[in-house]
Amino acid sequence: MHGEQLAEEFPVVSLDDDARQAVELLASHRLPGLIVTKADGSPCCVLPASQVVRFLVPRYVQDDPSLARVIDESLADRIADKLTGLTVRKLLPDEPREIAVVNHDDTILEIAAIMARLRSPLVVVVRDRHILGAITASRLLEQAIAPH
Repeated sequence: MHGEQLAEEFPVVSLDDDARQAVELLASHRLPGLIVTKADGSPCCVLPASQVVRFLVPRYVQDDPSLARVIDESLADRIADKLTGLTVRKLLPDEPREIAVVNHDDTILEIAAIMARLRSPLVVVVRDRHILGAITASRLLEQAIAPH
């Protein structure tokens, strides 16, 4: 089985899209991440949902999770307000990561190796720099354990 056969339609956002709308898309579809594109439509990176959570949780709480208990509940409920007026670009890590991209003809093992090495919840499948879709870790595992 090759990347093109495993790829599924997947939401795509651009670097300059509204961050809150992108996170709403992530949340409403319970996605493991989003494909982020450059202005020309080529893949830029994968924005994992875990990175959004990391962005939303204050650094001091990440460093000492016991502090989360003492934060006022109304303040905790407004944590997503941090997204207001921001672009997707602001949600990305400061240091760019290698993009989790595979070719349409890569095998399941090649795809798994890239996903594992980059610790990415999904990979972008491309043909001639055109995005065909994505393969999530759960889709990959589903295929890997299926009887052949």
